[in-house]
Order: sequence, then structure tokens, then C-alpha cells
Amino acid sequence: QVVFALNQTLLQQERLRAGSVQIPYTTEDLIKHYNCGDLSSIIFNHDPSQVPNFINATLPAREHITAQETDSYFRQELIYKRNERMGRRVKDLLGEHPEKSFFFAFGAGHFMGNNTVIDVLRREGYEVEHTPAGQAI
Repeated sequence: QVVFALNQTLLQQERLRAGSVQIPYTTEDLIKHYNCGDLSSIIFNHDPSQVPNFINATLPAREHITAQETDSYFRQELIYKRNERMGRRVKDLLGEHPEKSFFFAFGAGHFMGNNTVIDVLRREGYEVEHTPAGQAI
């Protein structure tokens, strides 16, 4: 799976450099939607896992199965489990020090797709509030 993922990632990068494939959003789009707290927008619906899209119609049947398995593995290991760990760490800190105030800042990947850090904390009974860019804390 690692070799397959590496090859697919390199092929995707080659297509991007050659101009035969385009990213459906710009860096400015990412910044805008991150600042607005709108990470479930159309930008992130293209690939909510933040990993290369291994599944495409041009793959032979055998490689298509490998692509599905690899995509599922990366989503589970790199996205969902990571967010669970981060959410538990936040919960533990808050629980261990109820008298203290905390500020947590996360990268965009922790808010994308299903089972985000926010989802983890809300399941634990915490109220999570987005602070827009420019708003005083």
C-alpha cells in the first residue's frame, strides 16, 4: 500500500506540474474558508481526507481495489484516529485543570470531513465555539 500510495502521489504531482490536472481551489480559497470556519464547504468536499485521491477510473481492477484499501487506511489512520487523539488530549487537559483557561489552535486538517476534533469534543459534552478571524478573544 505504501508503494502504491507513493506512486499515485507522484503521478498526481506530475499531472499537476504538466497542467493536465488542476486543483479545484486556490491557496487564497483555503485561507478564506479556514478563517471563516467554513471547512465543510465545497473546497473540502473534493477530498476531505487531505490525501491524494488514489481512486480513479483509469486504474486496472486489481489496482482499484488497492486504491480503495489505501484510501480507507489513510482516512482511518491519518484523519480519524489523529482527531480522536487530539480531542482526547484537549479533553484530558480541560479535565485535569478545570480552574484554568485554555486556547487551542489547530490546523485545517483537524476540522475536515467527519469525526473532526470538534465532533470528538462535542460527543464528550463540551460546547465548542468558532472564533472568526479578526474577532477578539
